[in-house]
Amino acid sequence: MTLPYACEYSHEAKRGGLSLLAVSTEQGTVHILNTAKRRDWDVEPQRTMFQPYANAIFDVQWSHSDTYLATASAGSSIQISTLDATRCDAKTTRVMRGHSGTVKCLAWDPNYDGTMLCSGGRDGAICLWDLRQDSSGPVVTISDAHENTMKVSRPKPRKGKLAPAVPLRSITSLIYSECEPHGIISAGSLDGILRHWDLRLPKKSKSTKTRIQPTHSSPIDPTTYQGTRRARGITSLTPGSGPTAGLLFALGNDSRMHTYYLSSLVPLSGNTTNQEDGEYSYSHPNMRTESFYVRSSLSPCGRWLASGGADNGSVYLFDVSNAGRASGGYDTRGVELKGQKGEVGAVDWASDMVASCADDGTVRVWRPDIDIYRQCQAESEEMKWDWSWSVDPL
Repeated sequence: MTLPYACEYSHEAKRGGLSLLAVSTEQGTVHILNTAKRRDWDVEPQRTMFQPYANAIFDVQWSHSDTYLATASAGSSIQISTLDATRCDAKTTRVMRGHSGTVKCLAWDPNYDGTMLCSGGRDGAICLWDLRQDSSGPVVTISDAHENTMKVSRPKPRKGKLAPAVPLRSITSLIYSECEPHGIISAGSLDGILRHWDLRLPKKSKSTKTRIQPTHSSPIDPTTYQGTRRARGITSLTPGSGPTAGLLFALGNDSRMHTYYLSSLVPLSGNTTNQEDGEYSYSHPNMRTESFYVRSSLSPCGRWLASGGADNGSVYLFDVSNAGRASGGYDTRGVELKGQKGEVGAVDWASDMVASCADDGTVRVWRPDIDIYRQCQAESEEMKWDWSWSVDPL
């Protein structure tokens, strides 16, 4: 069984056009699927499948014109592939190396379509790639991007004992900032502190090494609230749009979706006088996100935020249209969609559907259809063979 690790809809699909979904797998293959709604007797449209790697692909990203696909591998390299006009063939055009470990996340620069790309890795580095250059290496490398800059005293090992291992601070998610055209925001694996970087670097001389510093960071860590002192990492960053423009959602290992101001990276959750009620953060009683394979995605309309889960085979939807406002009693709990088995990792939205990838080897597409939903509730035993539906009231 081939496990799907990452998925992303094309930008055309997010605008309501042809719904092409790229799915990457544990075995290093990429599948391009047409997830348009079909009748029961329709056959599946032809799909494109190619294998850029012999090992797992942890992220796949379309360029903003949908011309290129960038893939990040467990083998520390990044590949750029092109698709032909009919989407029935793919060709790898570029292989880039610069990380010393698994590449975890990718982000295309929206201002330079198909030419500028950022990557984050398990080695703790952020790399900037310029595809207009002939070199296969990065033009900028920010090493140890989420290392703690404060000096922390560590206990000395006992005689004859090894020193305790220092956990790696992996880069788990990257997004380009809408507030600053040359800025990128990063999240790490050990805490909820986000960092903003200006990629317009000062010139370096051969005799002087300039360490790049973030322009600003989150002043507090929202994952340390809710009655715990232990910081938890962030698995996925999702910028707001429409009614949530100016906000940033971060899925934490504490099984909560935290809300930040996009410009300042100040978290709203934990920044109020009422910290125990989960104001400005979203969760569900069954939602567990301890795994860094779990991702989140916002619908193009900016209202519905989807998250995977580390168990139960469920997807969780949150209505975030009131995010950032004083609560006024609005519900921050999610709706559970249960139709797969094991961990649901990657999720992504097209204009009117959301796809989810699970450890049972399936990719499921969820659509709003009130008629089918009512039929599923009325005839659950018969309908469960062909459909899955929300277990919470919508």
